[in-house]
Amino acid sequence: MKNWALHLGDLQIFAQSYPSTLVRRTPVLIRRGDPEVFHLWLTVRGQIGLSQSGRHVELGEGDLALYDSSRHCQGWIAGDRPEVSSLIVQIPRAKLPLPANSLDRLTLTRMQGRTGIGALFRHYLTDLMNHAAQYEECDALRLADVTLDLLSATLAQAARTEDLPASPTHHAVLRARVRAFIQRHLGDPDLTPTSIAAAHQISVRYLHRLYQGQGATIAEGIRRSRLERIHRDLADPRLHARSISAIAARWGFLEPTYFSRAFRTLYGITPREYRRQAQYRPEAH
Repeated sequence: MKNWALHLGDLQIFAQSYPSTLVRRTPVLIRRGDPEVFHLWLTVRGQIGLSQSGRHVELGEGDLALYDSSRHCQGWIAGDRPEVSSLIVQIPRAKLPLPANSLDRLTLTRMQGRTGIGALFRHYLTDLMNHAAQYEECDALRLADVTLDLLSATLAQAARTEDLPASPTHHAVLRARVRAFIQRHLGDPDLTPTSIAAAHQISVRYLHRLYQGQGATIAEGIRRSRLERIHRDLADPRLHARSISAIAARWGFLEPTYFSRAFRTLYGITPREYRRQAQYRPEAH
C-alpha cells in the first residue's frame, strides 16, 4: 500500500493506493483507540467495496462516501480488480456542522462526485493533493477552512440539509457556478429558477437564499442579462438583416409585447428606436 498525507491543522488528507486487499476496523481496535473522526473517501481510480452499520456500497471512480471511525467498518478490493487509488479526508466529528441524524443518513451512502457540488469538491481535492509540495506551513489553516467549507457543502447537498448555516465561501462558490450556468443558457426560454435549482441539485427556496442581499432576484438578473445581450445585438451592424423579434427570441424573449415593454423600462426607449439611432452613430459603421 502506498500512502502519503497532507496535514491541514485538524484536517488530514491521505493519498493511498491499494492492491487486492481486505481491511477491517473491528470493535476491539475501536476500544483500543478511537480518534472520533469521520473519513470522506474519494475513489480516484478503480473500484472498492465498503461495509458499515449494515450498509454496503461499491464505489467507482469519482464516487464519494463517508464513514465513521467509531463504528466497525470493512473494506475490500477483489483479487481480479486493478489497484485502487483514493483520496481520504479525515475530519474530527466536532468540525462537521451537520446534525447527528444527517450524518447517520449519510454514513456509507454513495455520493455523486461527477456533478454539482460533489464535482466541485472532487476537482478541488484532486488539485489540492497534486500541488501539495508547493504549500507552505502558513497556508495550512487557510486551506483547512476552504476544504472544510466545500466538504460541508458537499455533505449538506447530499443530505438535502438546507437549513444549515452555510459559509460565505460555500455561498460565493455556488453563486459563481449559478451565474456561469445562467450565462451559458440565456437563450433557453425555459431558463427559470426551477430549472436552475434542478441543475444544481438544490431547492428553489435555497437558490433564492443565495441571492439575498445581491440587489436583485434571480429572475430579475436573468431578464436584465438577456436585455443587455439584445441591446448589444441591436447595435451590431452585422445583425442588421435580422429582425428585432428574431434577436429577442435568440435570447429567450418569445413574446414581442412583453419584450418591448421590458426593453423600454430598462433603457427608456423602444427596441426599434434604439436600433434606428444605433445605425447612425459613427461607431456603428
